[in-house]
Parts: sequence; structure tokens; C-alpha cells
Amino acid sequence: MTDTTPDISLPRGVSDLLPDTAAKIGYIESKIRNVFELWGFRRIITPKLEYEDVIAIGMGEELKGKTFRFDDRQTGRLLAFPPDITPQIARIVATRLKSYPLPHRISYSGRVLRQTEMQTGRSREIFQSGVELIGLDSPEADAEMIAMAVAALQGLGFANFKIDLGQVEFCRGVMAASGLGRPAILELQQAIARKDTSAVARILAANPVPEECRKEICALPRLFGGREVLDQARDIVVNDRSRAALENLRQVLEILDIHGVSDFLTIDLGETRGLDYHTGITFEGFVSGLGEPVCGGGRYDNLTARYGFHAPATGFTFNVLSLLQALERSPELEASTALDFLLFNCREDRREVLEVARHLRSCGYTAARDIIRREYDASLAYARRMNIRCMLVIGDEAERGDYRAVRVRDGETLRIDRNLLQCEALMEFIDQTQGE
Repeated sequence: MTDTTPDISLPRGVSDLLPDTAAKIGYIESKIRNVFELWGFRRIITPKLEYEDVIAIGMGEELKGKTFRFDDRQTGRLLAFPPDITPQIARIVATRLKSYPLPHRISYSGRVLRQTEMQTGRSREIFQSGVELIGLDSPEADAEMIAMAVAALQGLGFANFKIDLGQVEFCRGVMAASGLGRPAILELQQAIARKDTSAVARILAANPVPEECRKEICALPRLFGGREVLDQARDIVVNDRSRAALENLRQVLEILDIHGVSDFLTIDLGETRGLDYHTGITFEGFVSGLGEPVCGGGRYDNLTARYGFHAPATGFTFNVLSLLQALERSPELEASTALDFLLFNCREDRREVLEVARHLRSCGYTAARDIIRREYDASLAYARRMNIRCMLVIGDEAERGDYRAVRVRDGETLRIDRNLLQCEALMEFIDQTQGE
């Protein structure tokens, strides 16, 4: 017999996000957005579609290779799903906001799509929440990005995390002084990123490099750690470009001392991420137990110029799904998925239960009315499955306005008068730890 069941599977790399997960993502995004707003950043909502040739102006070769493209039937031009929001911000600043005074403090939150190799199993969807500070070429602007990242991670409840700082001009200065061709430089960058000193030595042995440049390159994989790295680097490098980068990093660190976030910082002068995109300070945020960064960014002074409006810029982005993975067992995150009340009506008349629901919502509580007619135990089981904290029973007593609050997780009850529905005693009862 032929199976006529349609294939309703999803494409690889995308997922349905069910209510609990969606609530957790909303909680994380709201915490991040609160920090952005407190620091004076205003939100922009970017489109899900762009013309491919327009968005490509603001992307490097790597992102271009990860872009989803398709034909626009209306115009015949190629459309693209943006693989990153920052190029969209650059386009908007250069066109829609060019008459506004600088600087622009812009925040955003949204999903982007990227092509991935099928065997990696990685998601094609990336939830980004980030900021761009455009119009300031200043160590204080770079420090502000890093301090905001620390504030957001603290606001999410992280205590054990590090912000790893780099300065791409330091590495660029070393490479430029070496006189090596691009193929050898790319190979070196990959080896330095892996901290593979033997590979670095092998590449240098195969290429003629001045002795002082050789010492600089060999030091790159080892230049990571605390503030002492700056002194080590200053003793090794002799080219002016790298020394200017060290001075810039020193200024940023002094401002971060004022912000009070220095305990969360590490330095990696061998960081090669973003060498084709960034122009100064770069950073990534790492939390304990997760092997990939939860945020990253840095200075990129040439991006808006690609759209015809030159302005220095810095920014960073959180990967919300990485944060979700790191916070999976957080009590605050779990609490964000819970609803307050399910209203169970014992009377034929629905007037009182609807009045109670309206009253609870006006007090700021979530209240769902159990419209389906079913037995008490069935409604309690439903509340438990839907992560509702309290079932409020209406009308099981003769007197109007006398209700029974049932704590869902253990069935404990509390008799409550309508006038006390918003009192602290009721919420303390609902939140009480089991066994107390």
C-alpha cells in the first residue's frame, strides 16, 4: 500500500521554537535590550530581504559565500536574505540617516540566515542582538562596547565569563613588516589562530623573513593573557604600526578600569579573527562551559564608506541561541516560561470568572481562562503541563468573591478573598519552595 503521507519536515538547519524556548529567547533579548536602552541606544528594525548586489557591498567574501539568494519576479534582480545585520545598519546610516547628527547609537535584534555545510549540523538561523556606535573614532567608544557586553552578561546572571580583547592593527603591522606574500600570510594567520608554534616555525623556515620580523611573528601565538602581555609585546615589536596599536589598546584598558570591568578581561594579540573587516580593537565574550563565543565585535571604520558615507564605527553582537545554551539551567530563565494563573470556573455563569481574569491582568499578572469544560484534576494536569504556577478556582463556595488558590506543582491550597488577589501573601504562597 502506497504511503500518501506528505513530507512535512523542515529544511536542515532550521527549527520550530516552541513556547518555552520562545519565552526563554524573549527573556534573554529583553535583558540585553534593557542594557542597550540604558546606555542610550535606539532600536532599528531592518528588512528580511535586500537586493543581493546592495547587501554584498557591505560583506566580506566569507559572508558572501554564506548568503541565500533567489530571483525577484517583480524586478528580475537577485534578492538575498541578509546573513548579518551590521551591513544593513551601514546602508541605513549612509542613506537614511546621513543628514542626522553624529554619533548614531543604534541597536537591533533579529534573525539572519547563513548557508552552512550539511555535515556540520549547525543552525542556519542566527538570532542576533547587537549595537553599532557610528561616528566616533575614540578609545572611549571602543571601551563602551566592551563595558556594555560585560553589563549585559552580568544582567543575564553570568559570573564566570571573560572578554577576550585583540587589536588587529598589531597583527597587521607585524605581517606588513615581514614582506611576506598573501598566501604565506594567510597560512601564518591560520597557524597563529590555532596557537600552533611549530606550524609558524615551519612556514617561516620556508620563507625569507628579516630576523627582527621573525621574532615578532614567532611571539604572536604566545601573546595572550593579562596586562603583562602589553609589556611583553612592547619589548618584542619594533614596527611603528604595531606599537601604535599597543598604545591604543592601553588607552582602552585604562578607560575600562574606570568602568570597573577589568577583572573580566583577557588579552590576545595573536587574534586574527576579522583581519579583513575590522580596523582596530576586537573582542569576543566567552562563558564557562561553552566552547564558542556568545558575543563578538570591534572597530570597523571603513564599512559605511562602501555605501558612500565615511564614518568611523564600532559595535558588537550577541548570539542569542548561544546564550540560551549557556543559560539552559538558569532558574531565572526557567521562571520566564511560567504563567501566573489558570482560572477554573465551577459556576454556569461566566461573569465572575471573567471579571476576576480582567482584575488579575490589570494588576500585571498573566491569567488564562480554562474555557474547556473538564474535571478539576484534568485542569490541574493541564496547568502543570503548560507551566502555570497557580490554578484559581472560582465558585466552589456559595459566597461570591471567595476563591481557592491551588499551587500547581504540589496541589497545596490557600483560601483567598477577591480583595486580596494582588497581595504579597498570595504570591509568596505560589512561589514557596516545595517542602517548606
